[in-house]
Amino acid sequence: MTEHQSATPQSAEGARAALLAVRAEVAKAVVGQEAAVAGLLVALLCRGHILLEGVPGVAKTLLVRSLAAALDIGTKRVQFTPDLMPGDLTGSLVFDARASDFSFRQGPVFTNLLLADEINRTPPKTQSALLEAMEEKQVSVDGQAHALPSPFMVAATQNPVEYEGTYPLPEAQLDRFLLKVVLPVPGRDDEVQVLRRHAGGFDPRDLAAAGVRPVAGAADLDAGAAAVRAVTVSDEVATYVVDIARATRTSPSLSLGVSPRGATALMNTARAWAWLSGRTYVTPDDVKALAHATLAHRLSLRPEAELEGVGVASVLDSALGSVPVPR
Repeated sequence: MTEHQSATPQSAEGARAALLAVRAEVAKAVVGQEAAVAGLLVALLCRGHILLEGVPGVAKTLLVRSLAAALDIGTKRVQFTPDLMPGDLTGSLVFDARASDFSFRQGPVFTNLLLADEINRTPPKTQSALLEAMEEKQVSVDGQAHALPSPFMVAATQNPVEYEGTYPLPEAQLDRFLLKVVLPVPGRDDEVQVLRRHAGGFDPRDLAAAGVRPVAGAADLDAGAAAVRAVTVSDEVATYVVDIARATRTSPSLSLGVSPRGATALMNTARAWAWLSGRTYVTPDDVKALAHATLAHRLSLRPEAELEGVGVASVLDSALGSVPVPR
């Protein structure tokens, strides 16, 4: 048992310091993706799941692996493929010859941090098996429910430009992701730094050699999650969140606006962001900072809006701009 797995309760301040130190550890391996790192920490604190989207080669997988290396919790990686079956993910019943009976053998989903690599490459049947794990924190096999460890988070990646052989995530599953973060191609200076690191011998398969070490653990996540739930949300800020959600529902460009679950998600992510920023209350700026990552993937454009080249981001910006900011 390491110091981060100790049963000793962690203070909120100590937990914040440990989780902020995770950023520095991840930066030893990943350059220029600070927003994605922040999104991962917010998802962990809110006990939610995150979808990372980006073209090949922008360090989506490396980012999650680096986060796992900086956290002293269980982690597993599953490469999603067209032939992946639900049992390959959740586990299955196997016959025990010694006991002359069937016993349940756990699948890779039984971990704290599951890296679901290229999640849109697996068929809907396997995606739906993951859906129960994400929403209920359990899997059901042969009518028997099996609880997943706590904390449990799915960090899924997908490639937005290659559609052949992929199965787009349905709206119901997209809505189960607390956040969706798009990883951009790094800027020129960051890309130069990436090449310098590789020229200096950096091996993305050996994070320990890069100096990435565990600096936070389950106790820090538990203390942080408890502290986030105690962050104050004023009536004015709660109303602001609701008005943003309602503005998306009346947008002429959208066929699907933000549901009450989406509004609750935005409030929770804003609370986590406020706590990471060292505050015990949520401001409208916290809400705006997390609005795109929390809400954009929950919106569906009307076909005519797509034909006109309207983007979800611009529609969400219009909704945000139409709602008065509380003072």
